[in-house]
Amino acid sequence: MAQINITLSQEELLQVLSGNREEAFKLLLGKILNQIMLAESAEQLGADRHERTAERQDYRNGFRERSFNTRIGTITLAVPRHRNQPFHTMIFDNYSRSEASLLATMVQMVIEGVSTRKVSRVVETLCGTSFSKSTVSELCKTLDAEITAFRTRPLEDLEAPFLMVDATYFKVRENHRVVGKAFLTGIAIHSDGTREVVGFSICDGEDSDSWLSFFKDLKSRGLHGVRMVISDGHKSILRAISKTFPKAVWQRCQVHFLRNIMDETPKKWQKGLSVELRQMFTAEDLDEAKRIRDEIISDYESVAPKAMTILEKGFDDSMVAMLLPVKARKYLRSTNMIERMNREFKRRSDVIQVFPNTASIMRLMGAVAIEYSDAFVAKELIYSTKAYTEFQKTIFPKFEKIANTQQALLEAA
Repeated sequence: MAQINITLSQEELLQVLSGNREEAFKLLLGKILNQIMLAESAEQLGADRHERTAERQDYRNGFRERSFNTRIGTITLAVPRHRNQPFHTMIFDNYSRSEASLLATMVQMVIEGVSTRKVSRVVETLCGTSFSKSTVSELCKTLDAEITAFRTRPLEDLEAPFLMVDATYFKVRENHRVVGKAFLTGIAIHSDGTREVVGFSICDGEDSDSWLSFFKDLKSRGLHGVRMVISDGHKSILRAISKTFPKAVWQRCQVHFLRNIMDETPKKWQKGLSVELRQMFTAEDLDEAKRIRDEIISDYESVAPKAMTILEKGFDDSMVAMLLPVKARKYLRSTNMIERMNREFKRRSDVIQVFPNTASIMRLMGAVAIEYSDAFVAKELIYSTKAYTEFQKTIFPKFEKIANTQQALLEAA
């Protein structure tokens, strides 16, 4: 590159020597960058100003102003223009890469649960660049295409014997009112013991039509071979399962079941009953669990009759996972796996409180769901391929018989 000379007028020199160091640095940096671009221009043209050479490629055509954001503030640069060929500078090439990284970081900050207003303040403090919170929100819309592609992707004829589903709620503004929206999520456990987030959607509430639409979407995209669905005791989920996965058994989440029982237990007896119920859930086999259940009912029937009725009626549905090996049972007897993801949804949404529209829920929660699905790749297998082969021979036929019983009871109800 040609030699760069920096020339300051008397007024500029006085400004540099004054106490305003930030303005002095901006002045010097502007001078340096302008000189670098003049040198670049001379190299690209093949001639300095007013120079006649055989190597000349083009002619100068004045300057245009361009703002350049730096950590010490915004500098206005004089960018050379050429008559025929466009002028190129490494300054703005590097800046474009840095700006792209900055924008990606801003979007990631919002996904991580930082408010758009705070993102704007942080970026301005660190980089001297100002972005309004509405600009940050617009940047986040670049996620839409990626989230839609993930949510609607073909599941490639995915065989998933275990499907875990749940819903969590968010507040959103709709027609000048704040309403609740249900965010439905599904995690599939593959035949090889790996897991992934296979679907999520937003609806007005958890009714049979919502869950039916959710399950039908999974099937249409290639999900099949579902043998067990793990969820809470919401009746709409059971009705949707019976219509879309009629051969699948339902495992009632033991954690939700425990809460249902505790809600009908006087506070005086809750601590002791909770300990005994956990012993029942972690029993070595179904026979031991039944023995503990009978003892619990005998001990608490007089002081918590409603709770014991819930225990008696819901016991069989909550103990289907007892047919599985201990390791797999630990993961599949409750919706804890998906509840952890729900807690992360809530943590990321705490800074927002009320979403401006439904699309913003899908944008932020969809990004979190994709993160979770990617993280599942590094998790340990829930069971081996060899264990799955054994499931097919000995356990799944039992599941089918239980599913038929559950279907009959649901229809009778």
